[in-house]
Amino acid sequence: MKILALDSSGLVASVAVVSDDDLIGEYTINYKKTHSQTLLPMLDEVAKMTELDLKTIDFIAVSAGPGSFTGLRIGSATAKGLGLALDKQIVSVPTVDALAYNMWGSADVICPLMDARRQQTYTGLYEFKDGNMEIITPQCVVMIEEIVDQINKLGRKVIFLGDGVSVFRDYIAEHVMVPYDFAPAMCNKQRASAVACLGRILYEQGKAENAADHKPDYLRLSQAERERQEKERDFRI
Repeated sequence: MKILALDSSGLVASVAVVSDDDLIGEYTINYKKTHSQTLLPMLDEVAKMTELDLKTIDFIAVSAGPGSFTGLRIGSATAKGLGLALDKQIVSVPTVDALAYNMWGSADVICPLMDARRQQTYTGLYEFKDGNMEIITPQCVVMIEEIVDQINKLGRKVIFLGDGVSVFRDYIAEHVMVPYDFAPAMCNKQRASAVACLGRILYEQGKAENAADHKPDYLRLSQAERERQEKERDFRI
């Protein structure tokens, strides 16, 4: 089974090709350029370096949200365009789940943190049992104190990862009452290879969709939409 995977849900842009149990190629960038500048050139480079005929892929796995609204739109539009052009199905992989999957096999609780602004985070809680990832708390958008309260109640060691770590590091140090650690640089941000591996599991569960039906999962309204609603409420008052 050959999978093309894309992740542009956060600061990182990542493209990977996985064939059965082999990672054939992966291109990951965490730099200042926008995903509109990087994602398609990265895909082109990976295809060239691996001599990939896109027609031979079985499906496209894409990190479908939550995350950056612009990044999700770019990733989903790219996946959708490829899916329609190649007549391939898309597997929408939850962003936070894929981030947690970077820590496959860990004996500790996994807590991805993505900065959602306003002291909020896209997060969830996960663990691995018998080689399978199990969801303790499904991906959600909450205030940082809410997920920390859940962690303290679990009473188990936790590993934090994601771009929210740098934002909430001081809060974690002050309020987390259980042993904790931070994932190292090699696995602490989004990686398309994790999207591919988790996407394969979802594909085998029958969770693929036609490209025309694909859309991102934002989990909440964009800032512009929230501001518009606030103005409408103020106007009615």
